[in-house]
Amino acid sequence: MNDYMKYIEINPNVMMGKPVIKGTRLTVELILEEMSAGKEVDHLISAFPRLSKEAVWAALAFAADAIKGERSYPIAL
Repeated sequence: MNDYMKYIEINPNVMMGKPVIKGTRLTVELILEEMSAGKEVDHLISAFPRLSKEAVWAALAFAADAIKGERSYPIAL
């Protein structure tokens, strides 16, 4: 398991199985969208208090890993 997976969860019962920050409904997709719109990490953390810098970096690492090629991620049932 990659280190970033301690912050990322994929569960079909949460946000229809999209990757989220564990214990939240904040999707990796949302974090990427916010950052691509120019939001700073500190802004995200103040907007979403349950988010941490480590979780943001984990979301970025997850996304980078996902586009490297075919990968499968275990789904907790």
